[in-house]
Amino acid sequence: MPDNPPRVPLTFRAPTSEDGADVWDLIRKSGPLDENSMYCNIVQCDHFADTCVIAELDGVIVGWISAFIPPDAPDTLFVWQVAVGEAARGRGVAKKMLTELFERPACADVTQLKTTITVDNDASWALFNSFADKMEADLDHEPHYEEDAHFGGKHATEYMVTISDIDRTAAE
Repeated sequence: MPDNPPRVPLTFRAPTSEDGADVWDLIRKSGPLDENSMYCNIVQCDHFADTCVIAELDGVIVGWISAFIPPDAPDTLFVWQVAVGEAARGRGVAKKMLTELFERPACADVTQLKTTITVDNDASWALFNSFADKMEADLDHEPHYEEDAHFGGKHATEYMVTISDIDRTAAE
């Protein structure tokens, strides 16, 4: 029987502006995500580094979360995008990245997480339900950006998902 090679450990870090092109490429390859411009990803890596996270496997970017704390809601972390590359799937990378974000000083006052998800994005629903369970928190959702009113019929309705009453000790 062949030996199983040891799993290469994942590392997590804040992005730098130099990561923007690699993040953009990861998102393009990760579907079904909406693609932003490369410039947008560079700005996210540069100006929102404290609330974004990169996962690396053997020095290669295999995971990305872009998030920010809205100026009018300092208790809220809004997760914009989650991407996990093929090489890292099945390792719980997305949930580990969310946990990493909540442990950062920039998120010390965060008590709820918000994100938007289309009804057919099973992977995102599974991730955020699993994260809510892990954090012993409540998860609610309601239509937010609607197909006709906001997207002119060109994009499915995005549901605002709110995870509230997060128990930070549950992540330990």
